Amino acid sequence: MSKAPLIFDGHNDFLLRLLRDPENRQATFLSDSGKGHLDLPRMRQGGFGGGFFAIYIPSPDPGAGLMEQMDNPPYRLPLPPEIPLRDAQPVALAMAGHLQWMERASDGQFKICLNVAELRHCLENNIIAAIMHMEGAEAIGPDLDALYLFHDMGLRSLGPVWSRPTAFGHGVPFAFPASPDTGLGLTDAGKDLLRLCNEMGILFDLSHLNEAGFNDVAALSNAPLVATHSNAHAITPSSRNLTDRQLAMIRDSDGMVGVNFAVGFLNADGRRSGGDGFDAMLRHIDHLITHLSEDRVGFGSDFDGADVPAELKDAAGLPKLRQALTDHGYDAALLAKLCHENWLAVLERSWHG
Repeated sequence: MSKAPLIFDGHNDFLLRLLRDPENRQATFLSDSGKGHLDLPRMRQGGFGGGFFAIYIPSPDPGAGLMEQMDNPPYRLPLPPEIPLRDAQPVALAMAGHLQWMERASDGQFKICLNVAELRHCLENNIIAAIMHMEGAEAIGPDLDALYLFHDMGLRSLGPVWSRPTAFGHGVPFAFPASPDTGLGLTDAGKDLLRLCNEMGILFDLSHLNEAGFNDVAALSNAPLVATHSNAHAITPSSRNLTDRQLAMIRDSDGMVGVNFAVGFLNADGRRSGGDGFDAMLRHIDHLITHLSEDRVGFGSDFDGADVPAELKDAAGLPKLRQALTDHGYDAALLAKLCHENWLAVLERSWHG
């Protein structure tokens, strides 16, 4: 019997857990605490081969009750204010340091990868492969000098915004039902950031970006269009999901989409709870394959940053996802593409140097 393909994942927020409890990071990473979605033992248990580890600057606590609105659609959550560079950069550096520490602490089991050859080597040798990703470019000033520094530290993927605004563009609010057409596009600094990412071979992530910003990237970029953790708006009309028009643009650029496991972006009714099994996720995957082809769809779990289906629970539950895909009729070749081959292929098309 052939070995189940390792899953390479388009997005997780594990570094945020380390940021919030740095004194216990060794136990958080190296031991199965049963908390959150990821740690080294559960990655191993579930066949989690690696993924994009996000540097994300958390917003101030919105207070009790705000996120609970997502269980009572319709909703439109207010966006937090922009975070200044002086506040964001030390946090981003701390998170980059945590990722570097994970490599050192893993005793050869975890590696930050800078190119596709390193990713392939890790997947073939049972080493968890990490891409340093930035979700929201608050830590990169408008002069863009810091982008060179973070690239030297290992940064290979960047989203110009999380949902709040930045100096580079505008994200979508958390809203349902709602269109992603929510405001202005990239700023002049955002267009400069895009050009420099193209020049340096840094993937420019479209997840969280509003429709006008998406259109600007599609018009200006010379790289494939990639949304690391987004779903189908036609199935779940959340502002965070991609319309069929956007999917066609991604397809035509030879890009791809990583399916987000967040229940609120999977459920047709937009609620962030319920939908315990894989049915909603399978509907999104079917739709994305129809509109993108089987060569342009992967996974973007949002582990440690979202509520995922109870049947999955955490990274140790990934064999259940593989089984659900098999039971749904996906053959071994398609399963391998979804699990990691499509991510490696799009990164080969996106990275250089």
